[in-house]
Amino acid sequence: MAKRILAYVDRRRDPEGYARRIGVRMGKGCRLIDVEFSTEPWLITLGDRVSATRTRFETHDGGVWVFRESDSDIDIIKPITVGSNVFIGYGTIILPGVTIGDNVVIGAGSVVSRDIPSDSVAVGVPARAIKTFDAYRDSTRAAADPTKSLNPKDKRAYFEKKYCKV
Repeated sequence: MAKRILAYVDRRRDPEGYARRIGVRMGKGCRLIDVEFSTEPWLITLGDRVSATRTRFETHDGGVWVFRESDSDIDIIKPITVGSNVFIGYGTIILPGVTIGDNVVIGAGSVVSRDIPSDSVAVGVPARAIKTFDAYRDSTRAAADPTKSLNPKDKRAYFEKKYCKV
């Protein structure tokens, strides 16, 4: 029990370092927030600039449990590979054997059960590519506000003026 608590604290305090310590191969500039790895983290590879929040990387198929009485030694275990410059939305689950290409956005709550090609945006259960990365960039630029560099007070004033017209 104490070991699990220490692992939880370590995972929260230094998520990228924790991932490396348990065997995840990871490039530069990754951002992991409350991410979970299954029992084979050494089969997970993340490229450069991967951002994931509340994501579950599942390298094995636990469904074989129903066959344990007749086939006690079977496992389905496969690696997961994520390319570079990838954003994985909140609450996504990535299943065994999946490869996600470069320049990809995965929408929140998606279940990624098959490969996602480079330069795409994928969403859903199961996740499917719905648009190109460039089309997403264009629509994001059109909808974006120039507030990233503002301090909290100025950002609040900007959005109150925009949305809270009194």
